[in-house]
Amino acid sequence: MQFQKIFLLLAGVLGLACAPARATTPAATLPASGVRSSTESLPPARVKQTIADYQRWLERVAERQAVAGLVTAMVIDGKVVYEGTIGYADAATRQPVTPDTVFRLASLSKAFATAITGVLVDDGKLSWDTKLVDVLPYFKLKDMQAASQATVSDILGQRLGLPRNTYDNMLEGDIPYEELVRKLDEVDLVCGVGQCYGYQNVAFGMIGDVVLARTGDFFYRQVDKRIFYPLGMTTASYGRAALESNKSWARPHRASSRGWIPFEPSETYYRVAPAAGVNASLRDMEKWLIAQMGDRQDVLPTSLLDVLHAPGVATPGELHATPWRKARLTDAHYALGWRVYEYGGETLVFHAGAVAGYRTMIGFFPKYHAGVVTLWNSTGPVPSGLMPMVFDDLLDLPHVDWAEIEGDVRAPAATPQRKKPRKHRSTHHR
Repeated sequence: MQFQKIFLLLAGVLGLACAPARATTPAATLPASGVRSSTESLPPARVKQTIADYQRWLERVAERQAVAGLVTAMVIDGKVVYEGTIGYADAATRQPVTPDTVFRLASLSKAFATAITGVLVDDGKLSWDTKLVDVLPYFKLKDMQAASQATVSDILGQRLGLPRNTYDNMLEGDIPYEELVRKLDEVDLVCGVGQCYGYQNVAFGMIGDVVLARTGDFFYRQVDKRIFYPLGMTTASYGRAALESNKSWARPHRASSRGWIPFEPSETYYRVAPAAGVNASLRDMEKWLIAQMGDRQDVLPTSLLDVLHAPGVATPGELHATPWRKARLTDAHYALGWRVYEYGGETLVFHAGAVAGYRTMIGFFPKYHAGVVTLWNSTGPVPSGLMPMVFDDLLDLPHVDWAEIEGDVRAPAATPQRKKPRKHRSTHHR
């Protein structure tokens, strides 16, 4: 399996890590939510060691053929200090992944939806407290008194009161979004609107309808004009056709006894574009991460980022969801298209995504202005343990092999052969 690693010492790792806190630090505080605090520089030697360790861990992943293809980057102080790539965009043709290969982002798409909403709020087109019943004639819940109080921020903050992943199974059964969103009034609420966490994809998609109603323009066009274009995200797009139009795009893969096997991308979650419709390359996501950490004030000002990243509804289940979360997290909330964790005593802004054959993760520490993004195009959990290993290194926490890659080399995972082809569900619950 091909392995490629690229160091981007754009200003020298030592120079970056030693850079003084930027002049905008006072504006990057958010005492009310606790998300932002005065930025501090990570020790340069620790940054250098983290990069070396990350390279070594990626080599272990490549040796094990634990992914079909993977791309990742580390951004510190507004600059890309490391890029790494492993494997293939298409294992059948052995086309390698590159930093310009386009992947599906799955639920990382949600942060683009909240960002464009915030831009439109700043424009005065709507507000975070805009009532859904005032914008969407079809919107109903079983409790109409509750429905009358539901706001834009309740959609984006995953606190509409619906059971987790409402109608995802029917969406995967090819029932149209437009039909499902009109059936929300058939579902028993698990709590009052705004009172508890319940992760949604179908209901989250309603923000696209809100944007159309308030701007007269399609949601994806607004994101393209106001987010993708000004940030220089030249390959970012919505939809399967746009994904496949790229010169290099990552096919989804499944494991088999013959290695990684590509299959056709699923349309399912493209149908809820705000929740899971974005495609982007690593180079695009580096620019997105830089903007989310406050270095593109012309597009995403600190005043907006503070709102997007402010902890909202508690998500206690996240504290036990995986071994690294159980060990490292002491607090977990959903913000607006982002999760906010207390990781090893530091605030971490994070999200993960999964659709059939694709997995994604992004996270950053506002205090240290340091973040990581990883995209891969195959099933299997191994890469999801890499990011917390990098986080541990950056924070100087005890090393744990969360990815389980430091033992003896193992054979690639294989899916048992079946008499009938297995249907690849578009599992999407991140």
